[in-house]
Amino acid sequence: MPKHSFPPVADKNCRLLILGSIPGEESLRLHQYYGHPRNAFWRILGETLPGKPYSEKCAFLLSHKIALWDVLKSAERKGSLDSAIRNEVPNDFTSFIKKHPGIQKICFNGKKAQSSFKKYFTDLYLSYYCVSLPSTSPAYTLAFEKKKELWDKELSEFI
Repeated sequence: MPKHSFPPVADKNCRLLILGSIPGEESLRLHQYYGHPRNAFWRILGETLPGKPYSEKCAFLLSHKIALWDVLKSAERKGSLDSAIRNEVPNDFTSFIKKHPGIQKICFNGKKAQSSFKKYFTDLYLSYYCVSLPSTSPAYTLAFEKKKELWDKELSEFI
């Protein structure tokens, strides 16, 4: 049975787009991006964010002109590992970019998000400043401090 991504968190003011692959099991259960408590995404963006309600986390993103979405609209996957993704279907980025013309930079949360975007949207990949960042997933074992350092470097003009 395919798993589906969520609608984007975005508005017309966004300048940065952060893309994951597709939500993991806990995120799907909670219907929240990066819902797994051990996922470092919200902690990397702001130390106080993990304890905030999801609506406040999304408001934080928008207040910093950051959009959030997934490359894949749907895929089959047992568990939450990106390596288990099969039969992927991409989201409609052509329409998304038309609705959000202020996007200047795209950051990928992990290699799978980058490789899928590049596969399906090569023209957009070559048209935008794109950066692959280490996955914030607890399955990616790079130390939190190193992940944060790399993310901070790319997000410094926004946060």
